[in-house]
Amino acid sequence: MKSPLEILQQHFGYDSFRLEQASAIDNAIAKKDSFVLMPTGGGKSLCYQIPALVLEGTAIVISPLIALMKDQVDALRINGISAAFLNSSLSGLEQNETLNQLKQGKLKLLYVAPEKLSADNGAFLNLLNEVDISLFAIDEAHCVSHWGHDFRPDYLFLNGLKRQFPKTPIIALTASADEITRQDIIKQLNLHEPLVLISSFDRANIKYFVQPKQSVFNHIAQYLNEHPNDSGIIYCLSRKGTEDMANNLKENGVNAAFYHAGISAIERAKVQDDFIKDKIRVMVATIAFGMGIDKSNVRFVIHADLPKNIESYYQETGRAGRDGLPSEAILFYSNADVMKLKKFAMIEGNEEQSTLMLQKLQQMSEFAEMQKCRRQYLMEYFGEKHDGNCNSCDYCLSDFENWDATIDTQKLLSAVYRLKERYGKNLIIDFLRGSKGVKITDYMRSLPTYGIGANANKTYWQDLIKQLIINGFLRESNEEFPVLKLTEESNLVLFKHKKVNLRKVKEQAKAVSVTELDTDYSAHQFDSHEDLFAKLRTLRREIAERENVPPYVVFSDATLLELSTYLPHSKEELSQISGFGAFKIEKYGEIILPSIVDYCIKNNLTTKIAEKKPKKQSTPKKEKTYEAGTFTTTYQMFKAGNSIEEIAKTRSLSLNTIQNHLVNFVEVGKIKPGELMDINKIEPIISIAKNQAIQSLKAIKEELGDDFSYFEINIAVAYHKLQVRG
Repeated sequence: MKSPLEILQQHFGYDSFRLEQASAIDNAIAKKDSFVLMPTGGGKSLCYQIPALVLEGTAIVISPLIALMKDQVDALRINGISAAFLNSSLSGLEQNETLNQLKQGKLKLLYVAPEKLSADNGAFLNLLNEVDISLFAIDEAHCVSHWGHDFRPDYLFLNGLKRQFPKTPIIALTASADEITRQDIIKQLNLHEPLVLISSFDRANIKYFVQPKQSVFNHIAQYLNEHPNDSGIIYCLSRKGTEDMANNLKENGVNAAFYHAGISAIERAKVQDDFIKDKIRVMVATIAFGMGIDKSNVRFVIHADLPKNIESYYQETGRAGRDGLPSEAILFYSNADVMKLKKFAMIEGNEEQSTLMLQKLQQMSEFAEMQKCRRQYLMEYFGEKHDGNCNSCDYCLSDFENWDATIDTQKLLSAVYRLKERYGKNLIIDFLRGSKGVKITDYMRSLPTYGIGANANKTYWQDLIKQLIINGFLRESNEEFPVLKLTEESNLVLFKHKKVNLRKVKEQAKAVSVTELDTDYSAHQFDSHEDLFAKLRTLRREIAERENVPPYVVFSDATLLELSTYLPHSKEELSQISGFGAFKIEKYGEIILPSIVDYCIKNNLTTKIAEKKPKKQSTPKKEKTYEAGTFTTTYQMFKAGNSIEEIAKTRSLSLNTIQNHLVNFVEVGKIKPGELMDINKIEPIISIAKNQAIQSLKAIKEELGDDFSYFEINIAVAYHKLQVRG
């Protein structure tokens, strides 16, 4: 019998397990129950696919969406594994054929919808009594919990599985569940002393940005123009919003489509299929789209409207970068969205559920409004420690300055105190600024603090309130209409003369700023290896069309990037490329290799496979990631000998943008600091950075003086992060 690692290498083309995969696999093989929480793109499916190949019998995988089943089965078959699915997309004849294969023991994995188990008075479950079942895998397990963000009644029927099949292991998997949801999943599924495996929630390859909801379409159009080869998803709150956005994008030359529950099932299936097969570049959708999408090369997820809770936001942004390559999550935020979503959060006749939904919405609003590391907030929300300073969210990438906010804080806290902590921030601000509005009563006007904040505008006071809440000088009550409350820290400022020193964002980092649109982006010259990458993408699409599967099921973008970087010339060299197991080498080697060899002959190149570190066992934090799209172009042009100035000029991008691209490659170990700066400057920078509680490039610059540039400081800090990760 082959070991799990041998199966991983032969069928999937990887030489090491990630996160908690190995523990989950070993536990399932030992016929024990498991609860696995692993981030989207973390490799949850291998946790049950590999045990299914080790154990005798057929693994039954309960999965909620048709598209996800088809994707998984396509990928398994391409890797030489016998798998099938049962759902409403199949004809009666096809379903009978699949059931016959199941009875005859010809399937290692069978994917079914949850409603299949409850249909026809449990006829399918009765059939399973006659079949050798190796394990049950319940994907998207949060759907079984009322506390989850996507509860589905059909999942409740699964609580009888353990009683009917007490000796068959169950593995429950999800990418997003807080503590209360985790406990409820285990309870609802009757898992017996399950091994609970919780991997890091950190999606290190995703950058998080939040921007004010202004000129949203212009910002999105600009972003898409700057990322012409990238595929992504744009989420809108309403059906009409998705249609308007998609139609406007199409009018501006973007290959986009819309998806929502109001279009026919046939139409939905078609646009979803076109998107996963790269025939549509941008999908504009409501939250009805995406749960069953396994498309690995989504480079960005944009929220044009606010999600209703952190779990939804995390899961939706997690659809970007499933291949591990750098990707971006961009949220456009306005308080108006919060007010709109509050109406949807109220569940008639269920006060407990309404309170929970309002609390989750408030936390989503806090995430968008806060001034702290976005990644830290997300990690801590799910109960995971993070020290902030991620250098890959808008807050951490911003430029800051310190300021003494004591006097204005005293004014604001005094207003809250005088008004007996009974009002929300808008009325407090109006009171401070001396508003003549009807909500300001004669009694309020008689108070000594009325109008003492007229020296500053409304935005200033809104920002100060945010800062004070973040730093514990104020808090908001957890109600439908929250009011401002004082804290112990407030009392120290009001009555004990405590100073308030805050950090103020001097310049906010943004994913995109609207400038004059660069309509000639497609004419920019790419390095020759980018040409090979494009050629391999075309070849991948042709293979996928022949086999009627999505292109990323054949090879991921990460695999194509390795092929175009290391230029393998033989099947033996192909085995060093991630994603090429023995089965795929035999199946596709003779199709892929001639294109690479021919390209090398024409460009006088030789294989670079010797430069690639062999596949080896490594911890998740040591995994290298590679940039794609516009970052790749910069990287390859630099490696070809072009200077930063030449790259910026050729690509019509700023020097700062090119420098930022290159710094990313220092952090993942693809560029050595010495290629970009004097290595003698690295140690002085790192020694200061190590001692900073909150990392500030500005503070390092001020301490070191004009002999050190921001670019050099960025390089050294990125190199330090690489060293810390090992």
